[in-house]
Amino acid sequence: MTTSSQLHSNEIRDHILATGQRIMAGKGFSAVGLNEILTDAGVPKGSFYHYFNSKEAFGVDMLARYFDDYLAELDATLSQPGLTMAQRLMNYWQLWRQSQSFSDCQGKCLAVKLGAEVADLSDSMRGTLQTGTAGIIARLADALEAGVEEGSLVIDDQPSRVAESLYQLWVGASVMVKIVRNTSPFDSAMSMTQKIIRITA
Repeated sequence: MTTSSQLHSNEIRDHILATGQRIMAGKGFSAVGLNEILTDAGVPKGSFYHYFNSKEAFGVDMLARYFDDYLAELDATLSQPGLTMAQRLMNYWQLWRQSQSFSDCQGKCLAVKLGAEVADLSDSMRGTLQTGTAGIIARLADALEAGVEEGSLVIDDQPSRVAESLYQLWVGASVMVKIVRNTSPFDSAMSMTQKIIRITA
């Protein structure tokens, strides 16, 4: 446990967010109280309310931070040098599988863990989820379009619709992996992905 005295004031907010994200990725949003987060973070309750007006506001900022990091990682994956866009996209799906296949298939994707739960609890958190997932789908659509243009893949529909379908496919597979406690849904998702994205180079 890190204490607040060991942190500079400009680091405390990020520390609270990171601690909350780690705990809620395992337990969910409603099951985790502020005291659990603050005790683990070594931060007094007054410091929490200095940065966040409520647990809901904290949830919004936590999701925004999560998607900022996620999109940066996605950008890095989709710009790896020396690969075709088709190869970069397949690397993304492989990384998705890896990130969701540990801790008894509980993974670390906050969108998967909290999506259905908080969408019914909070319009502001739902809006943050919607914005974040739209950013992922937009990047996938751009990558698919680039892959078609370079000739490394073929798809049968508009890139935006294919990207949306693929993202929904993998989110669904991630939920099923949590239910069945094995990675067979990812095998099915990858097989379907390879049918939707036909790699030519």
